[in-house]
Amino acid sequence: MADANEKKGKKPGRKVRVSFRSNRSRPSRTKDWTRQHRAGEDIEVSASESVVAKGHLSRKRTIIETDEPQEGLIAGTVVTLRGQFAAVDDGKRIWPCTVRRILRTLTIGERFPVTVGDRVRFRVVADAPGVQAEGVIVTVEPRQNELRRFAGRRVQVIAANVDQVLIVSSADLPPPKPHLIDRYIVSALAGGMTPVIGLNKIDLDTDGRARTIAQRYAMLGYCVLCCSALTNEGVDELRQLFRGRSTVLAGQSGVGKSSLLNAIQPGLKLRVGTVSDETLKGRHTTTTAELIRLAGDAYVVDTPGVRSFDVSMIPRGELEQYFTEFVPLVPECKFPDCTHIPETGCAIKRAVKEERIHPERYESYVRMFEDRTEGGLA
Repeated sequence: MADANEKKGKKPGRKVRVSFRSNRSRPSRTKDWTRQHRAGEDIEVSASESVVAKGHLSRKRTIIETDEPQEGLIAGTVVTLRGQFAAVDDGKRIWPCTVRRILRTLTIGERFPVTVGDRVRFRVVADAPGVQAEGVIVTVEPRQNELRRFAGRRVQVIAANVDQVLIVSSADLPPPKPHLIDRYIVSALAGGMTPVIGLNKIDLDTDGRARTIAQRYAMLGYCVLCCSALTNEGVDELRQLFRGRSTVLAGQSGVGKSSLLNAIQPGLKLRVGTVSDETLKGRHTTTTAELIRLAGDAYVVDTPGVRSFDVSMIPRGELEQYFTEFVPLVPECKFPDCTHIPETGCAIKRAVKEERIHPERYESYVRMFEDRTEGGLA
């Protein structure tokens, strides 16, 4: 007997098992026994009630994934996100687009199925004659790389398909945070991107601490630039760094990411903010990631500032490989599965004691490792 979809002239599609969101799963026990006991009520237990879920199948649902016709689709790049809408550049104009529901379902582990820098294909639709047409994103091309962080219970992809990550810190106002720099480095390396460190506001480095931090990372082999959007120190070097490449700017609020872009290419007129005198923390001025084209065939993604950066989506067993000074010493550890924290005979801890590894770098590793322990990630 022919399938009902075939009778209607539709392709049957494929059945795909996807996970429920954790906050949408119904509890297996629905009786409020504690309240009933305290109220003196008689408790009736059904013999058929299941207290424990039946297995992994009970935590998934089936959806039908149909093959979307590729005829008439337009290729483009996501240049910005605003809520549930994405702005897509097809090379001729910017299209406001929504995202096909099946994409949101299949990427339930992420906060949103598309991000700035994604190469997508979309279909143009219009609700009514005379209404401005918009697009519906149908497919997302495989990403070459991505910058990710853990936000809430899901992974947030900040940007994709870029060559390098410029991790912007500041010499002062707000003061530099080496631990935050380390987290960005780990995320960049894990995502397949090249990390570059930019210390802005270097004109405020009156005690030399910022240049000392810069030297620390330069000795590890990272590209480090000291710059100032106010005095233009290092701006030419940054402009050359961007030339012919795509770059995502990342860092905490108030370090001057937008100010640097304004200095690199006068005329952008990106909005800039100030730093609170009381908290020494920046105020958010960039509210959404945006892909910007600069002179010299350069593309940059200006991202909102953050005050913390959780990378606990990276398995803790892989964390050591993203600390470049750890890698050659790991084989010297007494135990092959050494975590470099409680074990004796650890080559990493010995190197810290001998000042061959900076204590702040080791502390960054411990903090990130413990994030995974608390989150239950292996």
